[in-house]
Amino acid sequence: MRLLNIVIFGVISVFLTSCGAHKNVSRETQEPVQKDEISHFEETSEETIIEKPKEETSILNAISRIPDYAMEFLGTRYKYGGNTSEGMDCSGLVTTAFLKEDISLPRTSRDISLQGERINLDEVVRGDLLFFQTNSRRKVINHVGLVVETEAGEIQFIHSTTSRGVIISSLKENYWQENFVMARRIQ
Repeated sequence: MRLLNIVIFGVISVFLTSCGAHKNVSRETQEPVQKDEISHFEETSEETIIEKPKEETSILNAISRIPDYAMEFLGTRYKYGGNTSEGMDCSGLVTTAFLKEDISLPRTSRDISLQGERINLDEVVRGDLLFFQTNSRRKVINHVGLVVETEAGEIQFIHSTTSRGVIISSLKENYWQENFVMARRIQ
């Protein structure tokens, strides 16, 4: 009987630690380089070519497209550990949307919250991530949302909730204001 109680407690603990299943996903740290012609020297007719990192604007463009892809999952039911149109949890929605642009993120909201750069709310733009602590008994990040719009001081984000599945919410709603922890930008 004691063993059964330990097993049940372990299963419940795993379920409550995150809205996503634990699955390690690696992130490539090297960016592709492109060669750009910098200058021509008339006197020697030689070209000087330097290598530089992929342009930052292309990364920003990719991230700005991520919310559009996430919106395709509006109305999808909640499924713990899910990351398909059959069902998904909050981190499954975020990782799936970022993978569409070949950006790999860890699988849990807590681990995703360690990625990128922490930013102030007044800096938040489309494609940034919002993190929440929705379990008052555990002080850990357990929910993530993806910013889809910032207009007139209102931040709207898409996320997957256990009760309503994938929806869009406003950070102005009391529940989300009270449980908000931080915003981060993936670069």
